[in-house]
Amino acid sequence: MHPSSYYEGHSINQVTFPVRVFKLLGVDTLVLTNAAGGLNSEYAVGDIVLLNDHIFLAGLAGTHPLRGPNAEEFGPRFPPLSDAYDLELRRHVHAAWGEVMHAESQRRLHEGVRRILKQTSYETRAECRMLHKLGADVVGMSTVPEIVVARHCGIRVLALSLVTNCAVLSPVPRGDDRLLQGKGVEELDAILQEGKANHEEVLEAGRSAAIDMQVRVQMIPPIMFV
Repeated sequence: MHPSSYYEGHSINQVTFPVRVFKLLGVDTLVLTNAAGGLNSEYAVGDIVLLNDHIFLAGLAGTHPLRGPNAEEFGPRFPPLSDAYDLELRRHVHAAWGEVMHAESQRRLHEGVRRILKQTSYETRAECRMLHKLGADVVGMSTVPEIVVARHCGIRVLALSLVTNCAVLSPVPRGDDRLLQGKGVEELDAILQEGKANHEEVLEAGRSAAIDMQVRVQMIPPIMFV
């Protein structure tokens, strides 16, 4: 099933509806994967980030999947989210990770915080610096609303982000910079292109990592889901 996304025009209730269906079907553990931009300078394209927390500013501002009358059959009115990402599951992933590090394709594993943006464009440099200062390690456009609803339903959550591009944190070049005076349009364009997000490159990074991600999820001990 291809998940619906908020940025595609779906409502936040439509995006999270499948999670409630999972609850009714008896699912007790949810494993989510996604693409993300790396804000942490230690991350590189191709790294995998095991999420241990998130920053949901849109939710804090009112765009929240639990807004409205509470469905008691799913969960409490105000569910705690201080432990949204299951510690036991994360511990098992770290323990199992060494078993796949001998493979030809080696990807680094980190733990970090995801920040979700409800927008249909990549972030500006100033936005990236702000998000990093707030404590975010990766940024993306999905997953967090589904996690909120899963925790409301009492479903354990494991989430992994694939770093598909590295965010540009340096300030945008200034027009009054003397070092830029006299440079031609092509030279200026080359400067601006450094680190600029390219959607095709993001998609390619995701495609090249798809098999690796599948292998790593399949390596997770089945006992974790009992």
